[in-house]
Amino acid sequence: MDDRLVIKGIEFSSRLWVGTGKYRDFEETKKAVEASGTDVVTVAVRRVNIINRKTENLLDYIDPKKYKILPNTAGCYTVEDALRYSRLAREAGISDLIKLEVIGDEKTLFPDTPGLLKATEILAKEGFIVLPYSNDDPIMAKRLADAGAAAVMPLGAPIGSGLGIRNPYNIKIILETVNTVPIIVDAGVGTASDATIAMELGCDAVLINTGIAGAKDPIAMASAMKHAVTAGRLAYLAGRIPRKLYASASSPIEGML
Repeated sequence: MDDRLVIKGIEFSSRLWVGTGKYRDFEETKKAVEASGTDVVTVAVRRVNIINRKTENLLDYIDPKKYKILPNTAGCYTVEDALRYSRLAREAGISDLIKLEVIGDEKTLFPDTPGLLKATEILAKEGFIVLPYSNDDPIMAKRLADAGAAAVMPLGAPIGSGLGIRNPYNIKIILETVNTVPIIVDAGVGTASDATIAMELGCDAVLINTGIAGAKDPIAMASAMKHAVTAGRLAYLAGRIPRKLYASASSPIEGML
């Protein structure tokens, strides 16, 4: 079945996107990325060397010809910082894609939504393909889409928490409210069932970092997440049966003697 995700004319073969932080080394990162089956790898421009190719570089292990590199502005607490690192990534020839983060609180890592909205407007006008990381607020999700975001990335739970999809009802409302751009769950996925739930709700993709990198066996977890996202997407497309309070016989008795 040809069910590719398309954002601003760019086709993505996988609906599982993976981050590259928190692994033991670049070699483990490479193996986990391969096991995930992804074609999108997100990299923190501020924290990981992807610009200076004269020293050991993540891109020596993650081939930009094989994977779409998605720079992100993790660690940026101001609009100015987020803009700066977005522009640095593009000037280095990495990508016009940017996973935009403007963090508002160091403890929770929740986004600074007014700053995020402002940065989205500016970068979209500069021709970036902006994918903002936001909270699970349907109103803000709609405003980000209206501001030029190419996709909206609401959190399932706080970054790195592994708590799963804490408010599926808000995610569902976002899916119904923001129907002009893809919705990608970002943050909080802890295990395969969390990823499946996100996809069964109708999300277009899931981005996972800590849920894979922090597992006891990141390579095995990457493979599990790959299958979970595929299963969730197929279940969503197939359409689940209605929920009923009482039993319903799988073999009807009508017409039987």
